Amino acid sequence: MTPQDIIDTFVGFYRERGHLLLPESSLVRPPDDPVLFTTSGMHPLTPYLEGRPHPLGRRLVNVQRCLRTTDLDEVGDSTHLTVFQMLGSWSLGDYDGPRSLRWGYELLRDGFGIDHDRLHATVFGGDDHVEPDTASLETWRELGVPVELTGQENWWSNGPTGPCGPDSEIFLWTGDTPPVGTPGTDGRWMEVWNHVQMRYHRRDDGRLVPLRQRNVDTGMGLERLEMVLNGNSSVFAGEAFRPWVRTVTGLWRPDEETLRRVGDHLRSAVVVLGDGVRPSNTGRGYVLRRLIRRTLTALWRDDPSRSLADLPDGPIGDTLDRFRQSLPVDEVRTLLVDEERRFRGLLRRGRPIVSRYLSRGPLRDEDYRRLHDTYGLPRDLVDVLVAEAA
Repeated sequence: MTPQDIIDTFVGFYRERGHLLLPESSLVRPPDDPVLFTTSGMHPLTPYLEGRPHPLGRRLVNVQRCLRTTDLDEVGDSTHLTVFQMLGSWSLGDYDGPRSLRWGYELLRDGFGIDHDRLHATVFGGDDHVEPDTASLETWRELGVPVELTGQENWWSNGPTGPCGPDSEIFLWTGDTPPVGTPGTDGRWMEVWNHVQMRYHRRDDGRLVPLRQRNVDTGMGLERLEMVLNGNSSVFAGEAFRPWVRTVTGLWRPDEETLRRVGDHLRSAVVVLGDGVRPSNTGRGYVLRRLIRRTLTALWRDDPSRSLADLPDGPIGDTLDRFRQSLPVDEVRTLLVDEERRFRGLLRRGRPIVSRYLSRGPLRDEDYRRLHDTYGLPRDLVDVLVAEAA
């Protein structure tokens, strides 16, 4: 299935069940939102999860682009991405968690053709404050899907405060053998879909208070689902990454981990630029700057002459089209090359400074802090300069 096939199947399934299509939001959050980027499909819906009536009603579905800096250091494996697309459905005080799970099972089995025997679920097993999620547990048992009780792994929140609640995660078997073990014991079980029963609001003092309405919020990563449906070994074999993989391997011939990191960071940087962010030393601009500089750090490790000026139009234009963004390809390349030029200048200025610190012995944590705070040299850049000097 292509990504568009998956989107059409998902959205169509929920529209047949009374859900209205919610317009996609930008990655950039409004000025009054303390979070820099949209991190999940539910993020723009927070006021409505807390009880405000939504103009489109109580059943919603959409596809939302998201960015998570918390996964930045995980990028390079087979499943983690910085920018990704999230398939989401919501009940705003309408139907309950068990109905959502039954629909989810039906969609995976009948809509996407996933074998029942490849499914496994996990459910919140309770803690000192909240009872076990027995309704979800019983639902999975009735459906005949193996289920595992866990702790905080099945408690979802979008931050230290705000809407939260127990969730049930659906895993698919990705191994070459018949399924064995559980998601907690075998890493070949891959999480693809999370069904959250958004029942509580966590206050600043940590207390949980019931929300005015009980909601259901589900989220499923498009790229991960495409991976398992098509039998790929990683998300980077998907349709959206093929232009980047061809380009990066054709230009620079990196190893597999570098290929994934560079492909992810370049694609993510294009999407962030497309939503109006520009490189800077603070906030969203610093996240963008870090993505570009991590890309260059990886590329220059083997050959400092490599340049983003060599990027062809293809992957940039394909990414802008997929995310429905109108920034001209030439402008994207110009912004990337301008940031590369700044980074090269910082490297030239940083080399003698780092050499001076190294003359005193191996760098300590306090040296890294001083190099960052005084000279603006981030740790990953300093490590590059240390490796150069070795």
